[in-house]
Amino acid sequence: MKPLIGITASLDHTQIRVQRENSDAVLQAGGLPVIVPYIEDEQAIRQLASRLDGLLLTGGGDIDPFLFHEEPLPHLGSITPERDLLEVLLVREMLFQDKPILGICRGCQILNIAAGGDMYQDIYSQSEKPLLQHSQRAPRYHVSHFVDVQKGTLLHRITGEEKLKVNSFHHQAVRKLPEGFRVAAASTDGIIEAFDSREHAFVLGVQWHPEDLYVKHPTMLQLFHAFVTACSAK
Repeated sequence: MKPLIGITASLDHTQIRVQRENSDAVLQAGGLPVIVPYIEDEQAIRQLASRLDGLLLTGGGDIDPFLFHEEPLPHLGSITPERDLLEVLLVREMLFQDKPILGICRGCQILNIAAGGDMYQDIYSQSEKPLLQHSQRAPRYHVSHFVDVQKGTLLHRITGEEKLKVNSFHHQAVRKLPEGFRVAAASTDGIIEAFDSREHAFVLGVQWHPEDLYVKHPTMLQLFHAFVTACSAK
């Protein structure tokens, strides 16, 4: 039986939206994707987590800085408090149950926040050194900059690569990781591009969008295969 993979969605007024590439990637890797509904009841979220075999945290808008004890800076974009609340509670429950999580872009940021880390609200105004173009002006399937992969990390074990070329669509980024987590990859300007957990079977966050790359760049499909395989083991 295919593992059941919950996919988080953006909230646009009263509509929830998921880019098809996310569910297509899960299907291609052998999983059964379902869209996570917007719920606030903690007991219902715990029940949902118990039924899911894994969680895919997708990209989207900015994250409320109150979640990491900061007030909004001028370049903070639009936030969705309902999404932040749902994802934080769901991530914490999935971590507690030690179920696989793959976080993509915003998804890796909210994963880090839910686990106790913090982040840059806007890397361009908060960084003290020159940065690459992290919001690329190119098609989503185009790889625009390199990341250096740390040996021994989950990302390195999955891809077998020490350097990857990735796409990039963000102005927020992970700043400090919580205890038990480690940097798995960074861009040449020092921005954290991937991290994993030392304490869980499969918890991986990536700042880029592998769902937009796997057709032209098969290495990125390995991320989804590894994720779905880990979900199958639950």
